[in-house]
Amino acid sequence: MAVTDAAPAGPPDAAAVRAAVAAGQERLRALLPGLTDPAVREPSALPGWSRAHVLSHIEGIGLAMARQARAALHGELVEPYDGGFPARTAAIEEGARRGAAELRAAVGAALDEASAAWAAVGPGDWSRPVRYRDGDLRGALLCWWRELAVHTADARLGPGPAQWPRELCHHLLEYLAPRAPEGVRLVLVPVDQGTAHAEGTARPVREYGPAGAPVVTVRGPLTALTAWLAGREPDAPPAADRAGAAGPLPELRPWP
Repeated sequence: MAVTDAAPAGPPDAAAVRAAVAAGQERLRALLPGLTDPAVREPSALPGWSRAHVLSHIEGIGLAMARQARAALHGELVEPYDGGFPARTAAIEEGARRGAAELRAAVGAALDEASAAWAAVGPGDWSRPVRYRDGDLRGALLCWWRELAVHTADARLGPGPAQWPRELCHHLLEYLAPRAPEGVRLVLVPVDQGTAHAEGTARPVREYGPAGAPVVTVRGPLTALTAWLAGREPDAPPAADRAGAAGPLPELRPWP
């Protein structure tokens, strides 16, 4: 994958990500008091999931990543979820049956635990190993950052993808590189980068795939490009072209 000058030169700073996470947690917390029993039964942005499903998942992933942080600081390796993915799925389904008051309390408690766990991480702790993807503590924090932001939007409680900050968009475009379609050179061109806005003159923000493959160029606001690559519906759908001719957006591969 080639990364152009429009993208950050290195990975996001862990301290800055932690600050963004803290802001996202407080943003979600402020939205919880407005939840009602009818509201939690409404559809989310994810097919087949109600708002209650999404909130139950936010609760679970928040606790799972906080657990990674607690264990890492003690020099321990634990699975994110006891029972693995099947237990995670079962917990979401079970949790989605709760009413608004229970969900408000459970998500609030998970945010409390996440806040405390991540606040305890010191500057020299980010490279500590965790079981999550056999990575490190910084990777677990990045997971919580993207999961919190994306699923808060999925819950349709507040800001949607159009309000995702630029730093998060760049992280998601990097993380979601495995979703790029096979057999093509996918070029993402933002129209809101402050370079040239005329079609064909703005610099690509990301390029995926082999250099010699047929080129598919997708243009749109940075947030729209990110939402599309994340499998979410952007406010302004991006446009695709092949060899200068307009065409459908290419099919993406699964989430990594």
